[in-house]
Amino acid sequence: MQINVTKTTNPKAKPADESKLGFGKIFTDHMFIMNYDEGQGWHDARIVPYAPFELDPSAMVLHYGQADFEGMKAYRTEKGDIQLFRPYENAKRINLSNDRLCIPHIDENDFVEAVKALVKVDEEWVPHNYGTSLYIRPFVFAVDPMLGVHPAKHLIFAIICSPVGAYYAAGLAPVKIYVEQKYVRAVTGGTGFTKAAANYAISLKAQEVAAEQGYEQVLWLDGVHRKYIEEVGAMNVMFVVDGEVITPSLDRMSILGGITRKSCIEILRHHGYKVTERNIEIDELVKAYDEGKFEEAFGTGTAAVISPIGELKYGDKVMTLTGGKIGPISQWLYDTLTGIQWGKTEDPLGWIEKVN
Repeated sequence: MQINVTKTTNPKAKPADESKLGFGKIFTDHMFIMNYDEGQGWHDARIVPYAPFELDPSAMVLHYGQADFEGMKAYRTEKGDIQLFRPYENAKRINLSNDRLCIPHIDENDFVEAVKALVKVDEEWVPHNYGTSLYIRPFVFAVDPMLGVHPAKHLIFAIICSPVGAYYAAGLAPVKIYVEQKYVRAVTGGTGFTKAAANYAISLKAQEVAAEQGYEQVLWLDGVHRKYIEEVGAMNVMFVVDGEVITPSLDRMSILGGITRKSCIEILRHHGYKVTERNIEIDELVKAYDEGKFEEAFGTGTAAVISPIGELKYGDKVMTLTGGKIGPISQWLYDTLTGIQWGKTEDPLGWIEKVN
């Protein structure tokens, strides 16, 4: 793929204090853009100065939500190398989303090449402190200027980057989770297994209700029976019950196939842990808790890597886990995955892709 590069003549001041980066508030000097037009395919790949898009008020994405995205990071090692974590998995997953949303596929090699090229141009924006990273947001959206519900014939694939701070600036503290019984995130046959933009708007109401009760996130149940566990917030979820790691199966196609989820499963099995993917009923967890077998729970995702769960509230039942501290498997997974990502520990499964 030929990528034309136009560098900014007015570079932004880079953050002086990497401890105050936050998440998704600061953006780098450049962005990648590629257009799709029916009959021509994807074309005109380019890196240009970061700037607003010009959209017609009738652009289809604004009315019908034909858009999806990915989330990934670039990491700077102690030696100064910049590396990505399993970028081809993101390339595969965006095409899974694209297929469901009737968006043309993007060549996986082109996707990774575009990410690498943009990170290379903005490599000075990759933070240096351990725990910090350059968050990368590839996304696709429909731009046809017309009101009519049909697959778009004109789209934009873009990538923007944001230097982000350590997700757990004050330490890896467990969160309180509220089990949602009224609202649902997804249903079988819907878009729950994709990173469709609308999925995240749909989740906001339940999160608001949970916050009103003093809980930080929502544990979603399935949309049909309201008893099978699906995700926690915008993350996949895992439980340790009687020494076994269990996580909801992807078979119903209502749960996102997280790359961190997949990596946790593979690295756990690589080190001899028993991991089972299956349907998990919320009542099963309550029973395990009452029997003293419910040992740990944690979310998995790109932003946090591992988010330990310290409390689950299901109806009037409050389940307190690991004494308000991170559990041993949660801690091991966090240390192992972040160690690989920042180049501090061995990469036994070949997940790292170098940028420079």
